[in-house]
Amino acid sequence: MAEANNNLSFERFHLRPIDEINGFKVRPGLYEQNGATAIPSGVNFTVPTNSGTSVELLLFKNREDEPYAIIPFPENYRIGNVYSMIVFDLNIEDFEYAYRVDGPYDKEKGLIFDKNRILLDMYAKSVTGQSEWGKKLGSKSFYKARVVRNDFDWGSEPNPNIGLEDLVIYEMHVRGFTKDASSGVKYPGTFAGVMEKIPYLKDLGVNAVELMPIFEFDEIKDNRKYNDEILVDYWGYNPISFFAPNTSYAAKTEDNSSGTELKKLIKRLHDNGIECLLDVVFNHTAEGNELGPSISFKGFDNNVYYMLTPRGEYYNFSGCGNTLNCNHPVVRHMILECLRYWVTDYHVDGFRFDLASILGRNEDGSPMSNAPLLQNLAYDQILADVKLIAEAWDAGGLYQVGTFPSWNRWAEWNGKYRDDMRDFLKGDIGLMPVAARRISGSKDIYNPEHRGDNASVNFLNCHDGFTLWDMYCYNRKHNEANGWNNTDGADDNRSWNCGWEGETDNEYINKLRYRLCKNAMTTLLMSRGTPMFLAGDEFLNTQCGNNNTYCQDSPISWLEWGQLEKNREHFRFTRHLIKFRKEHPVIRKYMGSCSLGFPDSWALGPDHTNVLRVIFAGRNADNTADDIVCFAINTHWERQDCYLPELPHYLCWQIETDSSLEIYRSGFPDIRGKKVRTNGNLINMEARSSMVFSVVRV
Repeated sequence: MAEANNNLSFERFHLRPIDEINGFKVRPGLYEQNGATAIPSGVNFTVPTNSGTSVELLLFKNREDEPYAIIPFPENYRIGNVYSMIVFDLNIEDFEYAYRVDGPYDKEKGLIFDKNRILLDMYAKSVTGQSEWGKKLGSKSFYKARVVRNDFDWGSEPNPNIGLEDLVIYEMHVRGFTKDASSGVKYPGTFAGVMEKIPYLKDLGVNAVELMPIFEFDEIKDNRKYNDEILVDYWGYNPISFFAPNTSYAAKTEDNSSGTELKKLIKRLHDNGIECLLDVVFNHTAEGNELGPSISFKGFDNNVYYMLTPRGEYYNFSGCGNTLNCNHPVVRHMILECLRYWVTDYHVDGFRFDLASILGRNEDGSPMSNAPLLQNLAYDQILADVKLIAEAWDAGGLYQVGTFPSWNRWAEWNGKYRDDMRDFLKGDIGLMPVAARRISGSKDIYNPEHRGDNASVNFLNCHDGFTLWDMYCYNRKHNEANGWNNTDGADDNRSWNCGWEGETDNEYINKLRYRLCKNAMTTLLMSRGTPMFLAGDEFLNTQCGNNNTYCQDSPISWLEWGQLEKNREHFRFTRHLIKFRKEHPVIRKYMGSCSLGFPDSWALGPDHTNVLRVIFAGRNADNTADDIVCFAINTHWERQDCYLPELPHYLCWQIETDSSLEIYRSGFPDIRGKKVRTNGNLINMEARSSMVFSVVRV
């Protein structure tokens, strides 16, 4: 229906050729439609450049390096800073395209135009030239684009639209999730491979996946070798194009249907009640600094798209060579257009912004209190229902956890939760008060009056750092395989090896590690705020002590699914915790006043014990009864008494989880029927253990 309407529209405007250039019939194009767009009579090409003085369109036969046609944009096809041209009678399946842009060269002013440089369209929806993972570009070493056919049928796909406080986020690397043969999927390392694992995700209970970067990126930028192993930019924080999905993540060549497999994945996730969030990298690009290549942005308007010093050099607040000039009006418009595209065309549910503090820097690099880009995203009407999550720091030293500009729309990766809770969980003393604040929602950081109730995304582990299992196996990083003599990666890991560095057969140490992992997962899932954990932590996947696997396209990074059977108990424990969290909304948010007069949330401890107890109280989802949950944790190396609040005679405390029990291997046992009614509500907790209780009727 939409295509028919477009035909009527184009006929009404009489889009007929008016010029002929190098044998191609052309006319001025659709200036507000950036990129290359198929129309009934041909293809519209629109190119913005502030300082460029001329633009050429290059057409290539598929997978060829020499253009078969060069079509310069006539000067009268330029309006303002935008060139636009319709080329008639082009079949989108028969060509790839790129541009050349001429203009002034003055390096100190950031003008580095080169009329011979072939450039990728900044608005390309499909990038060619590196479709096979790890395979270099062709001999000419440049990227080209394809025109995408947007005909995916979403059908009656449901929109999960889950509240941020109700999410359990699962951070996943698309390739690493199923690349290992142990995954058992038909299409390992692809969107299709993830699709095959959706029943697993649904069984686990997570309701949001956060995909590490899936924009087209250059994984072979460095192409280093170490001990005969090829090291690549595996994580994907090295973007080439912001509008195009990574073609090497598709199981089959898609060409002009690029993105179809990703759309199928998102639709299937939605059909199963799971949202899809994208980890987006708008802080830098793969073009690097002065020594880096000119792929796209440098050639169109270097001094617009990048933050430059007065001498024309690149500010490097990203730690990756350059910094995107996010608050320049042109760049701001591009980012907004990009995010709208992923929401409207791919039905993405939210975004996690890598090094998001850069998005709040001015063109000279200084922090802004009300950055226009952040405000635009917060109030944009198309983005109104999507999640906006900031990694509220950058590599330039700007740390904004708790102070990131939000307009009650932005949530944050709570780095203070990670750091404080890691210290607390390994037994550091004197941290009960701060741990209680983190578990209760970090209101000392996120004042509800100014940040709402959904600002904190809690996490203990993510792609950057140790896995959950490694956090209790290693005191120090072991990144030798990265080829930097173990100098890369963070040294502040706040981990504990339980008395032995690395794997061991010592039964006592392994039992302690399993218990500490259960404590960590329990704490995370019993905390106010949105929990997020790293894929594989539910079955104790290991990276062998490597806390910076950015370059490891190897078993170091790939999930080893054999661990699922080995650590089935931990998986079932995690699944039970997720289910329990969903059943008790009082853990997630304020649910009205409890009839017993208990506060919405409060902490008890130490009062003669080393046990921290955090209680959440309110009404259930139907407002028909009280919903009261107590989380207790003993991080001490000895058994401790745990005192639970007194209850009326018709109520009692019921055990929901106990990390000291090793009885989850055959499924969660029927300890839910064991009602705890001891003298003075006293429980004696095992050393380094945690428990969860709910209130039930006698």
